[in-house]
Amino acid sequence: MIVEDELLVALDLETIVEDSGHQFDGPYVSVAETNDALDLRMPQCAILDVRLKDGEVFPVADRLLAAQVPMIFHSGHADVTRLLERYPGSQICNKPSTPKQLRTALEIALA
Repeated sequence: MIVEDELLVALDLETIVEDSGHQFDGPYVSVAETNDALDLRMPQCAILDVRLKDGEVFPVADRLLAAQVPMIFHSGHADVTRLLERYPGSQICNKPSTPKQLRTALEIALA
């Protein structure tokens, strides 16, 4: 699952996921839209921007944590210490991240 409200960044993430041999759902641009998608199906992994069109991604991340879905936070607004305390086991890739960093994080999350 890709949760990203910047179109060009979302397109880059889609390419990275596909080039890694995986499928993706999204991109979702808001908390509300992502929660609607989660009502239908939980993903195997999620790449999450922190700041979305309608607020911070934390309500979505809380649902994913409860469902034990691996998360990769991909944001320029990430407080790494706070995220790791609240979402242990998650990974953080600060924007801008290289495709190699994101591919590695994705492979770890899906392992």
